[in-house]
Amino acid sequence: MPFQALDLQLDWTPYYSYGEGDAYAALPAHGAGFGKAAALCIGSRQCQKAIGQAGEKGVMCPSFRVTQDDLHSTRGRAALLRDALNGTLGDRPFVDGALDAAMALCVACKGCKRECPNGVDMAALRAETLAQRWAGGQRMSLRARLFADLPHWLPRLRAWRWAVLPALALRERIPLLARAVERVLGIAARRSLPRPAARPFLTHATASVAPSEASLPEVVLLVDCFANHLEPDVAHAALSLLESSGNRVHLLRPTDGGAALCCGRTAYSSGRIDAARAHAQRLLDALAPHVAAGRSVVGLEPSCLSMLRDENHQLGLDASRVQAVSKASLMLEEFLARELEAKRWVPGTPRPSALTDPRSAESGADPDRPAPDRAQPGADQPPIQVLVHGHCHQKAFGTLKALRKVLGALAGVQVDWVESSCCGMAGSFGYEAEHYDHSMRMAELALLPAVRAAQPEAHVVASGTSCRQQIRDGAGRDSLHLAQLLHRLLAAPSGSVR
Repeated sequence: MPFQALDLQLDWTPYYSYGEGDAYAALPAHGAGFGKAAALCIGSRQCQKAIGQAGEKGVMCPSFRVTQDDLHSTRGRAALLRDALNGTLGDRPFVDGALDAAMALCVACKGCKRECPNGVDMAALRAETLAQRWAGGQRMSLRARLFADLPHWLPRLRAWRWAVLPALALRERIPLLARAVERVLGIAARRSLPRPAARPFLTHATASVAPSEASLPEVVLLVDCFANHLEPDVAHAALSLLESSGNRVHLLRPTDGGAALCCGRTAYSSGRIDAARAHAQRLLDALAPHVAAGRSVVGLEPSCLSMLRDENHQLGLDASRVQAVSKASLMLEEFLARELEAKRWVPGTPRPSALTDPRSAESGADPDRPAPDRAQPGADQPPIQVLVHGHCHQKAFGTLKALRKVLGALAGVQVDWVESSCCGMAGSFGYEAEHYDHSMRMAELALLPAVRAAQPEAHVVASGTSCRQQIRDGAGRDSLHLAQLLHRLLAAPSGSVR
């Protein structure tokens, strides 16, 4: 039988010219730009370095760090992918070959795209590999479909919250039930599951401005599915922070009157490229008029914002629109760092007591609203300790520099940074029963020991929803999104000098 013809799902044209005329490029026989993207790997083994080894820092490669197996590194995966595209793994390597084992532990951290000497993008190669697997006839598991369609299910889970919450509580109290769910769905029995919020942020939140303030600078707050349905407190804190910092905030809503918008991250990571493309197109349609009006797009979830900056370029959408949105999109810390540098935002005085969440003592308080500020304590207050873990995509796109600048501008705050690779949660990866142990081993390399060693009064900051879940499960400790930390820490109004 001939090699299985590939109908590539992602746009690999930027790689078409790679290796042309180079006899040593080792380009695969099949796969066009997809194969050339795999051939970028020159086997330098930079992906097999270890944190703390000769002062090495960085993300990649999380799976190699816990297995020490070449197959579970960027180099190993790229080599096997080239073999598959050369036909040496059989005629149907994406369905019948060894690629499953190689890609299974890839957490799509994007560390290789930043840290590899040649910029191998294994996260994209993995997404195409999964897409080819489904196109070749292999059925997606129920678990994979559930994770891929999470934006579809989250609103429905909220509608059934009266039944979902008791069911989740029973699962955590009765190990036998958790193991039964694991056998049926493959969701790790030892992993806790997030609860749907009572009220999604976008169903009742409003961003308004008085007529006299209509000339304020305008920004768009991109509220991701996780903040909207699972952690509305994060979105509330970001909205309050941006408004008190002297901005008129637009909450992004669909222009077609349909379901809430989604970046397409869960579909893309599952290899369902058509669904990711449809999500991305709706989001671009909603963002286009805002970007045309010169508004910045401020994101809260690193993996969602990186879709706008990176993966959207691979989906075959209108290139000019994708580029315009990509340039306008900023993580919250990047936006605040820019405003800080331009002296359009001056942080107020930190209020240590505001970090103690008083909502449990407040009768009738809205559980989805951030905790209110409290009076400033005396001048003898010791420094506020903050421990920060950076999300892989924050590191891959270099936004931690902006985060350092923002936190460094806060008087009386002592910031420590966890020098870690991936937290190990990586979206759905940490929920998968067969990967739970790998997930925890990744976390135990640096993150969880650092959190456990932090003082009880220290505040742990992690801007990724998966990272916060891992910290909660692995260290029994809650952590804050940057927006939550700043909202609770700073006086209001923030001292804007616009």
